[in-house]
Amino acid sequence: MTVVDNGRAAIVTGASRGVGAAVAERLSADGFGVAINYSAGKAAVGSLADRITAAGGRSRSRRT
Repeated sequence: MTVVDNGRAAIVTGASRGVGAAVAERLSADGFGVAINYSAGKAAVGSLADRITAAGGRSRSRRT
């Protein structure tokens, strides 16, 4: 998979699991830099960020 840095970014809330995580991965695959927002599930968010990075994407996470 090739990720193109097109300057687009997305904020995904509730991305520590389920639909939010899937959305974050898909947006990253489509070339978006992804801001992962979560309230619980720090380990899951870390795993998600690792998967995005391994696929060549960019992400940042923030607990709210």
